Order: sequence, then structure tokens, then C-alpha cells
Amino acid sequence: MTRQEALAWLEAQYQASYQQKGASSKSKAWDLTNMTKFALHLGNPHEKFKSVHVAGTNGKGSTSHMIASILQEAGCKVGLFTSPHLKDFKERIHVNDHMIAKDATIAFVKQYKEIVDKLQLSFFELTVGMAFYHFALQNVDIAVVEVGLGGRLDATNIITPEVSVITNIGLDHVKILGDTLSKIAAEKAGIIKENIPVVVGEFHEETFPVFKEKAQQVNSKLYLAEKTIQKKYQTDLLGDYQQKNYKSAVQAVQLLNGFQITEIHIQNGLAKVVSNTNLQGRWQILSTTPKTICDTAHNKEGLELNMQQLQKESFETLHIVFGVVNDKNLSEIFSILPKDAIYYFCNPQLNRALPAHELQEVAATYHRIGNVYNSVSEAYSAAKKHATHADGIYIGGSNFVVAEIL
Repeated sequence: MTRQEALAWLEAQYQASYQQKGASSKSKAWDLTNMTKFALHLGNPHEKFKSVHVAGTNGKGSTSHMIASILQEAGCKVGLFTSPHLKDFKERIHVNDHMIAKDATIAFVKQYKEIVDKLQLSFFELTVGMAFYHFALQNVDIAVVEVGLGGRLDATNIITPEVSVITNIGLDHVKILGDTLSKIAAEKAGIIKENIPVVVGEFHEETFPVFKEKAQQVNSKLYLAEKTIQKKYQTDLLGDYQQKNYKSAVQAVQLLNGFQITEIHIQNGLAKVVSNTNLQGRWQILSTTPKTICDTAHNKEGLELNMQQLQKESFETLHIVFGVVNDKNLSEIFSILPKDAIYYFCNPQLNRALPAHELQEVAATYHRIGNVYNSVSEAYSAAKKHATHADGIYIGGSNFVVAEIL
């Protein structure tokens, strides 16, 4: 297999995963059997490093990056696994501030393509295996591992972490995780391991009892970060919602045994998340005139926080470049988005994208008015053309919309 063939095969796995069924599905990769077999074939690399496991509906990516940044400031060699990527597949797998090298991904594909095909692994299972193998090879001190979907049956859940983190719960991926908050919480609670402390970011009367019960069953001490972490910190990740995320991150690192993490490490780590981990797409300012903001929020809870943040900005007119994938509850989303904005409806370049004209039609029933554009870039160009320096532009609705802009 040549380099080009290895890269083409990897890209084909990615496209098949996202174009057809999304990152995960019940029909494929929705149990741990094949992931366990794959890990065994790789030599169980996940048993060769310590880890922190992070789940949640929103904020798990930012929280993971915060934890990794703090650990880096403490002098640790830190693996970081997150998903999805925005611009480059290699974003998913970091050691400190370095993405996995292209040569390393090619070597992994060449060596393990046969077992991947034999087990019919999903793209996500493939990437989890690649990440754990890379972290073991790089001899990391600790890895921060973000759950892909849910928790209980997610491919990452073969690890036994030093601490588990559940940021929050919202109604997302309901066809897979369940149609109530308590059902979704039960899936997320699947990362809670016996005698391993668990951090829950936020209290919710419907979900907290689920976490409390599971923690009691496995003798896991539970910490509610919004109550236990009272000190205020500054972070370079913009957006008020990051104040919730950093509490989970701080509580998590404070529970790690065997690591010398000081208050200075926490302060510096939170202040340098972007430079330490190269995180993008979280309330990212692309321009100041007009002020242009992109954010990967893609469900009711995430978008609601974004809209609250937008209300604190001062714009003469707000322009919203917006696209979604086809599994979203549009009635919930459009009840949150502002009526007095000008919309630029578009769809990202994947089969699961909701066609822009359908998005426009639904939006009109909620009195959100705008034109349809053939691509995300065309919609963004139109917004920039129409916006004055006193206006604002918001780009969002999907990771894939933000990815095409970045």
C-alpha cells in the first residue's frame, strides 16, 4: 500500500462514516465488542497510560482542552483525543501542542488496515485505536479522552480513567441515546467506573439523581463542580459558557493523584488553552469590523448559550450564516434564534446536511427570514457584502458549517 493509497483509504472511511450515518449508529459500532478486539490486537495500548474521560452533551470538547492545557502547564506529556475535527483529521489526536504526524497515520493504516477491514470497524473505532496506540508509543504521562457519543457503549469506554467527567446533559442524538434527559443521562453515566471519582458539571433535577445512583452503585465519589469550585478564573476561550466548563476542568485536575498541579498551573493552563492545544471554533472571533463570530454549537442547549452571549453584543444589524445536519429539532432551534436578524441559509458539503431551501422553508414558519445560498462560503461572502462595520455576523448551526469557514 502506497502513501497515497493509505490516505485515500482513510479519507474513504471518514466519508462513509459521516455521509451515511454520522459518527456513530446503533447498527454499527454501537457496542464495545469490536473495539475490545481491536485494542487487544494493538496490544491494549490504553492500559499503558493514565487518562481522564470526558462526556457530556455540550462543553466536553472545551473542557477536555482545558484539562489538557492545565496538565501541560504542570509539565506533563499529555495526549488529547477529541472529535470531530474541523479542518484536518489529525486534529483529533494531539500530544501536547502537536497533532499526530501524517507519517504516523499512514504507518498505522498500512499496519492495521487488514484487522480494521476484518472487524468492520467504524471510522470512530479506527481513530480511537489509532489515538490510544499513538499515546502509548509516545509514552504520554496522561491522556484526556473525549467521548464521541453517549458514553456507556462509546468506543472510548474501554479505558479505566483516573477521573470521569460529565459536563452536562441535553436532548441531542435522541434516536440513539433516548428521548428523555434521564435516558440520555443513563448513557452518559456509563463512563462512571468502580471506585473512580466522577465530576458532574451542572445540577439538573432530572439527570443528577441518575448520576448519583450510578456513582453509589459502583462506590464512586461524586463531585458537583458548579458547587465545589467557587474561585473565578480567566480563560482565553471566549464565551460566558466557558465559565461552566472551567469548573469541571479544575475539579477534575484537583482529583488527580500522582500529579503535582499547583494553582499557578491551573491559572496559566486556563489562560493559554488555545496556544497550548490549538482549539478552534469556540466563540472564535474571525473579524472585528464587522465583528464576526463562529461557534460549533449545534443543538438547543449550545445555541441557547450562544444567543444569550450575542445579546450582550452591540450590533446595528445581526447577520446569521446558518446550516444544520438533518437530525436536528428545528422547532427548538428556531424558537431560540432571533427574529430580527438577517439569515443566510446554507448547507455544509455532506449528505447528512439539511438542504438550505428546506431550512429556509421551516425558518419562515417561525418568521426567521433570509435567502438560500449554494455553499457556506457563498453565504458568508454575501453576509460580509451586506454587513456594515457596525453590524455583526454569526456563523453556526453545525461543526461542518464552521469547518468550511475555517
